[in-house]
Amino acid sequence: MYRKQKLSNGINLLTVPVAGTEAVTVLALFPVGSRYETLKQNGISHFIEHLMFKGTDKRPSTLDISRELDKVGAEYNAYTGRDHTGYYVKVSADKTELALDLLSDMLWHSKFDAAEIEREKGVIIEELNMYKDNPTMYVEQLFEELMYKNHPLGRDVGGTPETVRALSREMILNYYHQFYNPHNLVLVVAGKIVKNTRQLIDRYFSFSNLKKSKQLFSTFSFSTKSAVEVTANFKKTDQIHIAMGFPGFSYDDPRSPTLAMLNIILGATMSSRLFTEVRERRGLAYVIQSGMNRYHETGNLVIRAGLDKSRMKEALKVIIEELEKIKKYGVTADELKTAKDNLAGHMVLQLEDSSAQAEWYGRSALLKKKIRTPQEELALYRAVKLVEVQKIANQVFQMPRLRLSAIGPYKDNLELKKMLKTSIMCICPN
Repeated sequence: MYRKQKLSNGINLLTVPVAGTEAVTVLALFPVGSRYETLKQNGISHFIEHLMFKGTDKRPSTLDISRELDKVGAEYNAYTGRDHTGYYVKVSADKTELALDLLSDMLWHSKFDAAEIEREKGVIIEELNMYKDNPTMYVEQLFEELMYKNHPLGRDVGGTPETVRALSREMILNYYHQFYNPHNLVLVVAGKIVKNTRQLIDRYFSFSNLKKSKQLFSTFSFSTKSAVEVTANFKKTDQIHIAMGFPGFSYDDPRSPTLAMLNIILGATMSSRLFTEVRERRGLAYVIQSGMNRYHETGNLVIRAGLDKSRMKEALKVIIEELEKIKKYGVTADELKTAKDNLAGHMVLQLEDSSAQAEWYGRSALLKKKIRTPQEELALYRAVKLVEVQKIANQVFQMPRLRLSAIGPYKDNLELKKMLKTSIMCICPN
């Protein structure tokens, strides 16, 4: 069973014993990401994540950091999202002190060297270009730009080449000091917990708390008056990549478990309705799947597909037909049971690993109002009723709120928008 404590400087500490492993994962999570940034700061949260690996007073270079970890076979990395940033080190449990020492050193003593900052700008811009050149990844960014238009939630987490180039060391340090404070940190140690773990945590993380307030993000709400919106990004290709979807629910919304069941039935597996109808029966796509994104106050359900451009209209029609079928007829008892079993099995496999356990408890503590164990969370999904799935489908799959982004040979949005509206009118004339 996990244990939650608060250190004297405000750090929220979670220790999560995991049976049957010799590994331990130390994960540090901060409530900061792209949605906390102003337009001029866009990309700064992600930039700071990169700079944490560029050297400290104790370990002056990237090589000094990586060499210490590599020589013990550690797994380590970091990531930035829209509402949080994470840093982790996974090692053999007898190397717990190294993981805590190194993470503490990086988080509180990174140098933010001016020359490294300028060098890293080029690295990040190439990272942005890499994602932009990958249409299966980039199309979902275009979708969220459209879904959260003119709001920080819709901006690219990495920023733009222009905003990255304009970031100064002073801007970076000011932003860092605003968010990287002990009272903002959720620290998770998951896996094999050695006897002196708490003493080691106190040694490396129990320092005086510098009182700093964190900036609140601006909340997002969808307009009650809405119409179908489309955006197209031109790319000369034989395959059209699309991301289309609807507003969804937040982390703590009680309807989220029902939407999760609906998502599995709709398009999250290779036996889902969309995979069966779009790919297997008609051969319209190689990739077709649905997924959920959740944030503090909102979320979305998105369908991603790589489609034959000559049969784009047919594919859109089939996808919309499947949505309307669920709205009109609901799903079967067998489909719902299979979805529940699928999620339960997936959770068991995923949470075998200490790093997955760290993520589960850390993200819950940071982003949700209440920490639930996997068993408690699974009980919420098991409680979803058949009638609730159809009800949620009717709440979510409202065609005026549909947003679609595409990457393909479209000079503008007009052709795509006309195609989508025609498909909608064929299936839902009212």
